[in-house]
Amino acid sequence: MNDGTEPTAIELIGVTKTFDRGIVHALDNVSLSIKAREWVALTGPSGSGKSTLLHLLAALDEPTSGEIVVNGRKISDISNISEYRRREVGLVFQLHNLLPNLNAVQNVEIAMLGAGISHRESSERAHELLADVGLTARETLRPPELSGGERQRVAIARALANGPSILLADEPTGSLDSSSATSVLELFARIRNDRKLTILLVTHDAQVASAADRVITLKDGRVAAPPSGPESTSPPASTHV
Repeated sequence: MNDGTEPTAIELIGVTKTFDRGIVHALDNVSLSIKAREWVALTGPSGSGKSTLLHLLAALDEPTSGEIVVNGRKISDISNISEYRRREVGLVFQLHNLLPNLNAVQNVEIAMLGAGISHRESSERAHELLADVGLTARETLRPPELSGGERQRVAIARALANGPSILLADEPTGSLDSSSATSVLELFARIRNDRKLTILLVTHDAQVASAADRVITLKDGRVAAPPSGPESTSPPASTHV
């Protein structure tokens, strides 16, 4: 848990994201900040802009206006976005997106392609990460041979492969049963502490959100009930996604 002395890891300053030539507002003047090593749950109804916000933080898309600052750097100023995605952020999705014909070790190794490390080193790191998420005995199995919870654990190990400081998780428990979901949340808590991670987790589930240090709620693309930080003061947009 963040003790209040940590630096800011993520800051959004007046971030707006529109589509359809400005008609559709996915995010509407959002400002918020997240401290290093903090675990924040991002909640809100479907279409409130949660996934859009994660995509912007992962530099998978660009804001229409405003600034996003990650670990003191404006994303807009980063020249090598691929390196940023590889080194700075780890991504975990509701659907694990593992390659079905590769075993668990190979699925983790593939995240390290292009990272400038040897195959031996990437293999050793993959084995270590799978041990860390409790899958040593399952590491030679392919995704169809693993349970839903095990597949998500492989996905988490893959997200950690390049040592990111920030873990972005989009509904990571959404397709899991309650027991597997609890196990994944316990894993998040442990790796956050062990690896000094900042976690931003998108969820519709209030029980999942309660595992975080705090909750930020989005509604119609704006911060509806932030526990800290400024709220958007812009007038409501006509359409949101």
